[in-house]
Amino acid sequence: MSVLSVSVSGGHDFSKTPASNITLVQNLGVKGDAHFGTHVQHRSRLHIKPPPQNLRQVHLMPYEILSAVGVQPGQLGENVTTKGVDLLTLGKGTKLRFVDRNSSTANGPVVTVTGLRNPCPQIDKFRNGLQEHFVVRDANRAIVDRKAGIMGVVEAGGDIRPGMTIVVEPPAVFERLECSVFCLMRDVGLDIDTWFLPMSVGHPRGPRIKSLLTFQSM
Repeated sequence: MSVLSVSVSGGHDFSKTPASNITLVQNLGVKGDAHFGTHVQHRSRLHIKPPPQNLRQVHLMPYEILSAVGVQPGQLGENVTTKGVDLLTLGKGTKLRFVDRNSSTANGPVVTVTGLRNPCPQIDKFRNGLQEHFVVRDANRAIVDRKAGIMGVVEAGGDIRPGMTIVVEPPAVFERLECSVFCLMRDVGLDIDTWFLPMSVGHPRGPRIKSLLTFQSM
């Protein structure tokens, strides 16, 4: 279980640029990346007041899934491309510890897994028809699972580079990874901006809408 590639982008571009290493900063994310910060940095959610906690500081993606559809590391926007780790079956709260082969596991950067990445429509803008490869549907065509990688927050900072070993530390109690409320809203055809605009302009429906949202943004 290892790091195949690391990528970063300071702009809100869909793809990220592979790098020799990336630096994780505790509670903030990847230094120099557009999603760096304690609060959500996604452009479609910046108008939400108060700003949601940033639970998508680091995006990790299995290379095995990318290679099956001919996508290169970083092209889907992930920060860390892994090899030999079944990321999608991990439980919420799993700790991923990144270590050099010759160093102690106690000192490496640590990412705590928060949930699934939503395979957004931008994937089809990158390559037409690709988005469908990252969702699982039931007999009624409803989305029942997602395969676009996982999100996490930085528990311990440090540098990550290709070739580092990934040590998986499961939580005491397994909880299946889920997508955020935003992708659940998309699944049932709700427009996110229409719902959240009242929250940002003091609309009287704001408190009611907020009370319905029990998930943090990812």
